[in-house]
Amino acid sequence: MAAGRSQALAGALLVVAYTGLIASADGITKLLAGQYAAAQLYALSGAMVAVLCLLADRLPALRGGFRTVCPRAMALRSGATLIAAVCFFYAFRLLPFAEVFVFIGLMPLLAGAMSGLVLKEPVRPAAWIALAAGFGGVLFLLPHGGSSGHSFWGHFIALAAVVSGTFSMTMARFIGRYESNSLAQVFYPNLTLCLAMLVLLPFVWMPMPLTDVAWAAGYAFLLFGARWLLVVALRLLASYAVTPLMNLQFIWMAVIGAVAFGEFPPATTYLGGAIVIASGLYLVWDQFAPALPGLRGAGRLQTDP
Repeated sequence: MAAGRSQALAGALLVVAYTGLIASADGITKLLAGQYAAAQLYALSGAMVAVLCLLADRLPALRGGFRTVCPRAMALRSGATLIAAVCFFYAFRLLPFAEVFVFIGLMPLLAGAMSGLVLKEPVRPAAWIALAAGFGGVLFLLPHGGSSGHSFWGHFIALAAVVSGTFSMTMARFIGRYESNSLAQVFYPNLTLCLAMLVLLPFVWMPMPLTDVAWAAGYAFLLFGARWLLVVALRLLASYAVTPLMNLQFIWMAVIGAVAFGEFPPATTYLGGAIVIASGLYLVWDQFAPALPGLRGAGRLQTDP
């Protein structure tokens, strides 16, 4: 039990660190997205992250190569990551920033469903209540609760983004059952993203000044760190416990907005943040409960070992 508690705590702390890194990366994305096409940003960042993985693999503490015993599951994760990245880019372009995060708030509920259907990890009724409460907290974080009247395609793309993104994380947890090489789970999805975007790059390329290249490099570094931490966290915590904690990025974004842009959120933001944090902490605590008999054995998805 003590080992389970320390594992859950370590996973939770990793997710908190992830949210800080990914919120910072999103800030850079917002800075560059209005100037360049998705293919250009993702071709560059995907290549940079892949190179960072190759460099990190040279460190003794992280060395493990890039062989995987779950090639089909890795291919599914890579494809889902590609779809999620492109859909999120265009969702942010078509919809208000806050409205997209209404859909992101659905990810814990989707993760709970996928944990049961794909990984055979049962979600207890009390955890479903916490998941629903966490989504309710997300609504408090949005100005005016999210507006309506925007394009059907924007909503459809945002939904596709969160479904594919949640499936990518579910595959990360599945792969983590059979191998501990977290760099491979960062390398292959970003290599896939880079190669797919390179096909479109000649049609959308725009010259970039050195300052924008530096911003892109900073984005890649933050993204590398965030995705590596998330893969490790998904080995320690069930995905339905990780995703509510990921909503802490709302808090990071509020802090960044206040410090960097002088934007101070209303009181409802703090109320929503408290609900999201409470929901996430409960789901982490829920992981302390003894594992059900045969949980790992029953959770085999028929793609790899």
